[in-house]
Amino acid sequence: MSFFVILAIFLMVGISLEVFFSLYIFIHFQRFFFFVLLFGKVLGVLIVLQIIKKSKSLNKDIPWIVIVLLFPYIGTLFYLTIGSDVIQSKKLRKISKKIEDQKQCLITEILGLVEELQEENNTIKYLSLYCDYPITKDKKIEYYRSGEQFFEECKKELKKAKKFILMEFFTIELGSLWDEILDILKEKAQNGVEVRLIYDATACMKKIPAKYYKKLEGYGIECAVFEKNTPLLGILKNHRDHHKCLIIDGKIAFTGGMNIEDRYVNLEQPYGYWKDVGISLEGEGVRTFTVMFFSMWQALREEQIEVSNYFVPNRNIKEPASIAIPFGDNPLDQENIGKNTYISMIHQAKKTITIFTPYLILDMDLYQALAFAAKRGVDVKIIIPGIPDKRSVYQVSLATAQKLIQDQAKIYTYTKGFLHGKVLLVDDKEAIVGTINTDYRSLYFDFEYGVYFKNSNAIDEIKKDIEETLQDAKEFVPQKKNCVQYLIDAFLQLFSPLM
Repeated sequence: MSFFVILAIFLMVGISLEVFFSLYIFIHFQRFFFFVLLFGKVLGVLIVLQIIKKSKSLNKDIPWIVIVLLFPYIGTLFYLTIGSDVIQSKKLRKISKKIEDQKQCLITEILGLVEELQEENNTIKYLSLYCDYPITKDKKIEYYRSGEQFFEECKKELKKAKKFILMEFFTIELGSLWDEILDILKEKAQNGVEVRLIYDATACMKKIPAKYYKKLEGYGIECAVFEKNTPLLGILKNHRDHHKCLIIDGKIAFTGGMNIEDRYVNLEQPYGYWKDVGISLEGEGVRTFTVMFFSMWQALREEQIEVSNYFVPNRNIKEPASIAIPFGDNPLDQENIGKNTYISMIHQAKKTITIFTPYLILDMDLYQALAFAAKRGVDVKIIIPGIPDKRSVYQVSLATAQKLIQDQAKIYTYTKGFLHGKVLLVDDKEAIVGTINTDYRSLYFDFEYGVYFKNSNAIDEIKKDIEETLQDAKEFVPQKKNCVQYLIDAFLQLFSPLM
């Protein structure tokens, strides 16, 4: 079901309930109708003031402000149950607490390298000193320019596993790719390798059976499921586990945009060629991913685990080593780490900024950072899909692209198909690769992973990938729109934080 259809149903239900409630009061309690109407207006204003007071970015809250003011009673009910964290599940509270508790494992890992680099780079200072993610020296950072490359390497490393395999993926879909991976996991589990898997039940709703985890546990694969579905709230739920990572024996960690579905390796092509990117780390950064994985696992399974048992002893890494900071973004702590890191890097850019993103739905802070960078002479290039997977979302991306072009940025569409990679490259020196899209869902509502890095050969691989991708892209030229198209764009942009 498309976002546009869900939104239309949502608004129709809201209007119908509000009208029914008003008519019922008017017919049965006519003399109190004025006071009910007045109370509704006051209630709406009070809820809006509360939204404004709590908000750290009004951009994402504008749709709810409009809904509450239009339908004060039903809008307030919907906001409290769906749109805010006021009513938060016990499981979500546990996840947030466990993430903060497990960070203590990382604080002890923060290296003396912080003092060396914090004056040079504000992004490193922010991630390490404020967000408590350690700077790590990694002997190898590998960049993968396609899902085919990424999963081929994953399968090769999975076959080498001797002690444990930790997997966390937003979606898993029954198909050829999953069959290959599952065969490896089953064999490893039978041979005594510890295999753990986390997936998001809401995202997998139509991709695997509802209780698929029971079948996997029959194979010896331990499973933790993020927020099992309820029929309605599964669709409207705010927070999702958008993490993707694979950790093997504490020696190598993978992350990126890929889910375990056939389209990610182009066995199916519903939107043309599916281009995605990923990254792997070998070295100290694997510890950070291990801690982040077990933060989610322990909250979902309510197990106490000594995470340090999964660490591989540090080995001396000969210089020059790559500098990396793996990090996670917890939407429940109100610290928008992914967004803040992007903005920090954009503000520090002197020459070039290049972005791969499937969804260009920017809040005002990120938009202004990119627009200002372009206006001060930085060459800003953003590459988005040429074939959309969600039509209404793509319309907002194109409307945002049109405004950025007016502010001197350059937007390209990937003509071969759908670009799902998430990359930010600044001045050909530092980059972020991970799971973070430039949309409200990733920036505010979902659990995400990213890796900031510099001084790595992987930077050169990203540059080559960008050059080759631009050869399969064309510069976006905005088209004139009629009044109806303009109104549709405005409506979609108003509600884009809910997409």
